[in-house]
Amino acid sequence: MHLIVLQITAPGHDPATTWIAISVGILTVVYVTFVRPLRKRKDKDPLERSRSHTGLAQQRGVERDMSNLLVELSEMARQMTAQLDTRAAKLELLIKEADERIAALRSVGVIPANSAVAGALEGVIIEARASLGPCLPEQRIDPRHAQVYDLADEGLSPPEIARQLDRPSGEIELILALRGDVVN
Repeated sequence: MHLIVLQITAPGHDPATTWIAISVGILTVVYVTFVRPLRKRKDKDPLERSRSHTGLAQQRGVERDMSNLLVELSEMARQMTAQLDTRAAKLELLIKEADERIAALRSVGVIPANSAVAGALEGVIIEARASLGPCLPEQRIDPRHAQVYDLADEGLSPPEIARQLDRPSGEIELILALRGDVVN
């Protein structure tokens, strides 16, 4: 390159041609060292480099571990669901037995229908049903409606409940209708 510069700068050549030749040389060097490697990197897949560092056996091992974890997770979820279903069924059975026993005691006349004992037993059953909350969504009792239900169980009419709780009677009727009580 040094020889080229000497030949270009010889007395018979124009100085502008010399500077053009030097600039073309510098641009060529910059292109080869900086721009060309950047273009090659853009064309490559960024994930390709990571694939070359990890072997096929290692990838299959990771894949096998992931599938084993998924199988274990699904098995655990199945077991938990089965346990919840079993517990809910047991609680429903206990509540049904309690209802049958109360009905049998009432039919024999041991417990009068309007007695305090009958009310206490009914309260226990209602609490048991409420404790099933997440297991039995149709049995869930909203805490805001518990007062309305209690007053209705005591025999108050919807307008009386509305006056006592200072709530609109339409709201009380709706709450009782959603519960399944007959509204007067």
